[in-house]
Amino acid sequence: MKSIKYTIGGLALIGTLLSACKKDFLTVTSTSVLTNQSILSDTTLFEDYVINRYLGVTLQSKEGDSSPPGFGRGFEYALWSSVSDESMYTNNDGTWVQQQGQLAADNTGIAGTFWARSYRSIRECNYALNTIDSTGLSKSHKNKLIGELEFIRAFRYHDLIRNYGKVVLIGNRVTQLTDNLQDPTLFARASLAESINYAVAQLDDAAQKLPLNNDGSWALGRATKGAALALKARLLLYAASPLYNVGTWTAAAAAAKAVMDLNKYSLYQGGYTQLFLTPSNNEIIFERLYYPNTAPHTRLELANGPNGYNGWGGNTPLQNLVDDYEMNNGKAITDAASGYDAQNPYVNRDPRFYASILYNGAPYRSRSVETFLPGGQDSNQGPSNWNTSLTGYYLRKFLNDAYPIDNPWSVAGAQPWIYFRYAEILLDYAEAQNEAVGPDATVYQAINSVRARASVAMPALSGLSKDDMRLAIRHERRIELAFEEHRYYDVRRWQIAAQTENVPAYGISVTVNKANPSGYTYAQKVALTGRAFKTQHYWLPIPLTEIQASNYQLKQNDGY
Repeated sequence: MKSIKYTIGGLALIGTLLSACKKDFLTVTSTSVLTNQSILSDTTLFEDYVINRYLGVTLQSKEGDSSPPGFGRGFEYALWSSVSDESMYTNNDGTWVQQQGQLAADNTGIAGTFWARSYRSIRECNYALNTIDSTGLSKSHKNKLIGELEFIRAFRYHDLIRNYGKVVLIGNRVTQLTDNLQDPTLFARASLAESINYAVAQLDDAAQKLPLNNDGSWALGRATKGAALALKARLLLYAASPLYNVGTWTAAAAAAKAVMDLNKYSLYQGGYTQLFLTPSNNEIIFERLYYPNTAPHTRLELANGPNGYNGWGGNTPLQNLVDDYEMNNGKAITDAASGYDAQNPYVNRDPRFYASILYNGAPYRSRSVETFLPGGQDSNQGPSNWNTSLTGYYLRKFLNDAYPIDNPWSVAGAQPWIYFRYAEILLDYAEAQNEAVGPDATVYQAINSVRARASVAMPALSGLSKDDMRLAIRHERRIELAFEEHRYYDVRRWQIAAQTENVPAYGISVTVNKANPSGYTYAQKVALTGRAFKTQHYWLPIPLTEIQASNYQLKQNDGY
């Protein structure tokens, strides 16, 4: 690496101009680039370099519309839920190519930059790890930074593994342009087991080095021991799952239990809605922060609000998901004893439904949502009709009513984006423990505590067989973690994507009918045609540009 880009202030500019008077005018010292020596000789600058590796992790991304969602995204456009059976993105934004089964190495939609951006970040972490001994940092401070870098690097590998399967492990290598880039070993993909074991080993070391809490000089938003252990638990859950089949459920359960045994995290009891609007609450293990008055919030309200409120109607929930919310008595809507009425479908549902999805008649801001025809303000007969939901629903989860929809750029905000939270860990544990030994008391305790949290209060589960508990846990993940970028990976690791992704993307049509008790007639419709899934779609294709850059030494995933 020749230099590290870092913005500096006016004093450096003045110094550069003065020194230029004594030199050849064609020899110009950059005012926006610091040399390696500058970074390594100033411990504050070196730590800033390490913290900046979180760009795209916990800080707001500036990568623009072309970058994919999730890790490295500002969460203002297409969420990863919109390439699953949770939602669809109204204005496409590169999601329909995945929904409609058209993925190819040269046609990756919003999924095209995972590979390159992940390896870029890994290389940047490797540079810091290779040079940290040249700094004047104390041993204890240096160890914490090493743990932080190992966590970020492991997160990038986790992102590669869950999207592509086998990955290229580069260790601490920092490849230079002067290296022999024709060396085939540079592009050899490790096995799935080797890939996961490497990332887990990094996290084990990181967990030993990282602090338990964000306090003192260790700012909020930086990785902690809990974050490293939570990522390890997720990776080992994946490893034991049918698609991967390279780990054990016992190890996955133990990894989740290690987070629980920290006795640091608990389920947030201030309301399911507020959970996602309250930074650094007791449930959050690792988050992306947007500080009030210093950084613009994510403007999810504009990107996803109903068109009748001048919102863009972006990530719109599917009927496929809506139908999976139980009644508040714990029964599925397909159960004749549930009390479900298809012509009054939104009464007495799981409380998380109302906190997650806007539907016809839902209270929102100053009025009720109107997706009905004719004349509904949030239908295609309302204003900005090009932003009308094609499914008949709008996203509610994550949206903060205190922030404006119109002109949101003038307002700073603070809602976080949560990467790991305690409810996920409890459900990880319940799944792994059930698979390992069956539904023992600890499995019931984990899943029922999620269902019993304040503002949710769903009936406790009891008397289930191992197979029935497996289905219950999968259902609970679908509801509790909706829109949080789990469903896409869950249906793949369970190898049920051929069933969930090969059904149409359904929506609802609502027409005024005063003869019905609800005042409307509800009818299912297809919101997006051609939805399809093929076996090769269990993994993403490595972009063709990456294959070509390796002189075709990098092996493509099967089927592409």
